[in-house]
Amino acid sequence: MANMKQIAELAGVSLGTVSHVLNGTVRVREPLRKRVLDAVQATGYRPSQLARGLRKDKTNILAMIIPDILNPFFPGVVRGAEDLASANDYRLVLCNTDNDPEKELAHVKALEAYLPSGLIVIPSDMSELAYEADSFIRAGAAVVCVDRRPRNWDGDSVTINNVAGAMDATSYLIGLGHRHIAAITGPLHLTSSQDRLNGFKRALRQAGLDSPPGYLHETTFDRSGGYAKTKILMRLVPRPTAIMACNDMIALGALMAIRDEGLRCPQDVSLIGFDGLDLTEVTTPQLSSVYQSPYQVGAEAVQLALDRLKRPKGPMRRVVLKTELRIRESVAPPSQNGQTAPPIIQQMA
Repeated sequence: MANMKQIAELAGVSLGTVSHVLNGTVRVREPLRKRVLDAVQATGYRPSQLARGLRKDKTNILAMIIPDILNPFFPGVVRGAEDLASANDYRLVLCNTDNDPEKELAHVKALEAYLPSGLIVIPSDMSELAYEADSFIRAGAAVVCVDRRPRNWDGDSVTINNVAGAMDATSYLIGLGHRHIAAITGPLHLTSSQDRLNGFKRALRQAGLDSPPGYLHETTFDRSGGYAKTKILMRLVPRPTAIMACNDMIALGALMAIRDEGLRCPQDVSLIGFDGLDLTEVTTPQLSSVYQSPYQVGAEAVQLALDRLKRPKGPMRRVVLKTELRIRESVAPPSQNGQTAPPIIQQMA
């Protein structure tokens, strides 16, 4: 479905001119007006009812779009958002995209009918939210990106310090004496995946280490992706003695693959995940992970939206939350001849 940016490009005019023609806010010279209307007809563009509705009456609805309701991380984000929204007399409407950008776009368009005062989005893979949410922003609704920042997004966002978290995990493994450390990242077009990979590489560089060929793998943020990539890693020579998985679902798949290869964690392969999901405490062994609070992420997103509604002209804000490295049973110094070797570098606090 066409948007106002595409109308402006086709008509050869500014976004402001398109807005004035469609909303009747400023008189536009007839030749320019005709070009805009011709572009509207050519693309089948339908003007949003959102802006008209919000000008008349702000609602007490906040809409939230998440990429995967089955991912155990996201329900905690939703709970944090819903609790704070409810405490401020707002209601939260939830949509799931299955990481499909087309489904995300369909939700954004459908939500216009609800006239929400705010839109909180965990962008899907390949999201174009910077364009999709244009009608919300122009109407004065608050739009907040959470966990990931889509391309060209310069608005409000809540993320965590992915670089520092990945550095902490990798440095801990180095401190135990590991020198053959692999990384399994999520999709690298996502800023969160890029940042975690950058943190991994930075920790290696600071220790004077490099990642051997075949030690870096990109996959989806799920168990099947972690399982498949770990199968490949376990057959390399030399085999990695440690893996940093860029989320806990990848790490769970990695743990399954290590077992299926007849190896032990952490005796043969150490493993650290990312997210700190509750289920990492009930695995065998218990999974070490970089913890982030999903509840806090969701609550901060709603607070940012509420702040934006109070101060619509204020500067855009990027809230970056800290992480915490939680060490459990899935890491140990690399083994030598079946015995646990002493750490080469003192462990991090």
